[in-house]
Amino acid sequence: MTTFPPVPADLFRFTTTDHAELHTAVLRVFGLANERLETALTVDDVQQRLKEAGWREQLTDGELTTSLTALRQWGLLDAAQQRYHLTRLGEAAYAGVRRALEALSGSGSLQTAVLDAIVDRLDELQNVRDDRRVFTALMELEGHLDALRSNTTRFNADLQRLLKDEETDLATFQEVKRTTITYLRDFIGDLDARKQQIRDKIDAIDPVTLHERARNGADLYQDDELWLRQRATQWKSLKTWFATVDELQDVARKAIVQLLRVLDRISEQRRRPTNTASDFRALARWFARTETEDEAHELFNAAFGLWPARHAHLAHADGELLPSGEPWRNTPAVPVSPQLRALGGQEVGGGAGKVRNVDEVRRNRREQAEKERRELEHAWAQIQTDGAVRISTLTNLDHDTFHRLIDLVGRALGSDPDSTGTRTAGTTDGRMQINLRNARGWATITTQKGTLSGPDYVIDVQSR
Repeated sequence: MTTFPPVPADLFRFTTTDHAELHTAVLRVFGLANERLETALTVDDVQQRLKEAGWREQLTDGELTTSLTALRQWGLLDAAQQRYHLTRLGEAAYAGVRRALEALSGSGSLQTAVLDAIVDRLDELQNVRDDRRVFTALMELEGHLDALRSNTTRFNADLQRLLKDEETDLATFQEVKRTTITYLRDFIGDLDARKQQIRDKIDAIDPVTLHERARNGADLYQDDELWLRQRATQWKSLKTWFATVDELQDVARKAIVQLLRVLDRISEQRRRPTNTASDFRALARWFARTETEDEAHELFNAAFGLWPARHAHLAHADGELLPSGEPWRNTPAVPVSPQLRALGGQEVGGGAGKVRNVDEVRRNRREQAEKERRELEHAWAQIQTDGAVRISTLTNLDHDTFHRLIDLVGRALGSDPDSTGTRTAGTTDGRMQINLRNARGWATITTQKGTLSGPDYVIDVQSR
């Protein structure tokens, strides 16, 4: 039979229900209050603090009470005199969710500075006389060990995922060669220099005496025997980690060899004939590295050989009849004189005229394009949301911004919903993405040119 303590069945049930986002936000409200030493909250307190916890939707007291009741049924909250507070299960659930999100968003590292910190704490524990300082130094030592162990594990996992990534290109691994391999070698060198020093310092300390002194300095008021057992377990873990640190060095050395092999394999693939798609991807990377617009134009001209034409100043006889957004292929052709290319001027009654200076035309067009780009950026900035919001909460939208929002909503409504009922769509250029799901209620949006009413939706608009 296993001796691992079982996890309560309903501990994380709130993350799997239809209202998982609301339950998580409510639990976070109580977690944040606990951090400020506020142990009990009323329904009104929770309603006022939901926005701080990341909840942006409008919520009725009935919906909030239903969520509080569900959390109470699962044993995460308790209530007395219309005031709710976290139970021990609730504290554990909040800590678990927060730790999981940190693990999903973080990345590992091999921090040589932590090795120095461990040496310093061990030195201090051998010489310190104050029991209170013994307690704090021991806690710091355990914290450094936990950080070193978790970051090393995560770094190794990230490294293995990188090695298995078949889509990684040569540029990525060239960066890895300059950073990761050097990083691993430096860590191995620091570990070689410190491992025996740390082992000797650990062996020179009597853990029983150390933990007794730390307990005296901790001012514990209950269950000090359990505290001592926990310290003994942590000390054993410290000895074991540095006793088996040679295995970590072997893993790091093998990782260096694997990285170099993958680099060679990708380099070999790169020497083979490439296709048009890979050429365009390489060109896109070059464009991404340009620092100014002039450099980008020079690269464009070098890649495609397209230079400004002398007929750039020509236009239709009545340009106002053509919509500004009409594609050029759908507009009537503009007649160009055959002699414009040969002689640099159009046919006239007399001799060939001078070629017109179109710098002013180009400058005006460039300024107009920059103005349109600024307007587009302003529109995207207004539409982008910090999480999920209802359309009915959006106010003060100018008409152009409103038009782009409706276009995004229309694209999302035209897509198929996923298993959660969420529809996703993006702009043609891939810069913005919207996640949309149904919401109860009716939305009315007013702009300078009129008012639009329709079903309300919950949207989340983000840049990509």
